[in-house]
Parts: sequence; structure tokens; C-alpha cells
Amino acid sequence: MPVISTNNAANASLNYLNLNSTKETSQLAQLASGSRIVQASDDAAGLAIGTQLQANVIVFSQDSTNVQQGTAILQSADGALAQISNVLQRMMALATEAASGQVTNVQRSEDINTEYTQLKSEISSIVGSTTYAGQTLLTGSFLSNVKFLVGTLSSNFLTVSLATVSVAGLLGSTGSTVSSAATALQAINKIGSAINNVTKDRARIGAYESQFNFSGQDISTNIQNISSAASVILDADVAQVKSNLSSSDVKTQASVAALTQASQLPQELLKLLQS
Repeated sequence: MPVISTNNAANASLNYLNLNSTKETSQLAQLASGSRIVQASDDAAGLAIGTQLQANVIVFSQDSTNVQQGTAILQSADGALAQISNVLQRMMALATEAASGQVTNVQRSEDINTEYTQLKSEISSIVGSTTYAGQTLLTGSFLSNVKFLVGTLSSNFLTVSLATVSVAGLLGSTGSTVSSAATALQAINKIGSAINNVTKDRARIGAYESQFNFSGQDISTNIQNISSAASVILDADVAQVKSNLSSSDVKTQASVAALTQASQLPQELLKLLQS
């Protein structure tokens, strides 16, 4: 029913103009931000899930750093043990030479035992200089039952525990000198045992490194998959948003045209009174 007191057509056109304009504004915000959820009202549930997924990605990213640092620490310790093993092998050669009958007591005490003693000091030097962030790795408590977090829960950790290394622990009193044939024979057995112990420690470190490597691969996979899942929820589909924006733009223009036409309707009705 045509009336002049209330412009229902204009009100309807204005309502649709507001709706279409709001959609267009939201779609422009999505394109500008690259996010499907610009504000919480866009998708409250999706925002909650997506934010949690993003938090997991951040945690796993730090886990990856933890694994890399743990691997670096283990490699440092292994490198030091490898050098100690080389030193022990040289000491074994010296002890074997000192135990042989063609070597004189003077040669044993002044030549062979001098180098042997210096090599013991070198082992102590290697142990003392192998550090990480100021903490010694082969002695003390730094690598005694240390836990590296590698997951999103407090229970997701790898535990590393290495034995303390020292000259006294490796050689004891019976392997401290090769100044005589008798002590050299004792040293041979003690050095052989020390080499076996160092080899076992290196094997343990190798097992830890393998565990860290597999954990690192699993973490990388989790980061990739969770990031993909978060992207589906949070990231805007640019092609789809652009398509929707084109439709909203057309509807907005149509609403403006309709509102313009509706605003002229009362004037048209007044012409009926003038005729």
C-alpha cells in the first residue's frame, strides 16, 4: 500500500544496505589481515581451537630448540670422550713399551713415564674444559638425570644421565705410573678397562643422540601437521573471500540504488495529489 508518512521501501533498502555493507567490511578485513577470524564474533569456537593449535606449534618450536641444544651438548661430550679415548690408547702404547724388557729403567722413568704423566694431565684438562654455558659436561651434576622437554605435556621429556669422568676414576692408583716394568703391566690392565668404560659412555651418548634425532623428526612432523590444521581454521581463503567480496559489492551497490529509488517514492506519491 503506497503511503507518504512511512517510507517502508526506504527502510527495507537501508536495512539491506547495512547488512551488505557489514559483510563487505568484514570481507575486506579478512583480505587485509589474511585471517578468516578477524574478531571473536566471527567464529568463537574456531578461534578457541585455532589459538590452542597455535600455542601447540609454539611449544613444539621450542621443543625443537631443546632437542638441538641437547644434541649439541651430547656431541660436545662425545667429542671430548673421543679425545680421551685417543689419549688412553697412546698411554696403552707407552705402558706396553715400558713393560718390555729392552727398555731400561732410566728410559722408563725419565722418558716414557714423563709422557705418560703428561697425558694423564691432558685427560684432566679435557674433562675440565668440556663445558656448556659454564657447566662442565663430564664431571659434576649438570648431566646427571637432566630432563629435556620435547612435547606439550610436562611428562614429555627425555632424560640424560652421564657418568662422571676423571683420571682417578679411569686409572686409579694402579694405572698412575709406568716408571717400572711391574707398574707398567698393572697400568696396561687398568688402561684397557678405562678404554672399555669410555667406549661404553660413548655408546650411551650415541643412543641418546639417536633418541634426540627421532624426537626431532617427530617434532618437525607435529609442527607441520598442527600448523596446517590451524591454517584451515584461522587463515582466510583469499580466492573464496574475494569471490564473496565481489558478490557483496554488487549487493551493496544494488542496495544504494534501491535506497535512492525508494527515497523518491513519497515525492512521486505527492504528484498524485497535485493532479
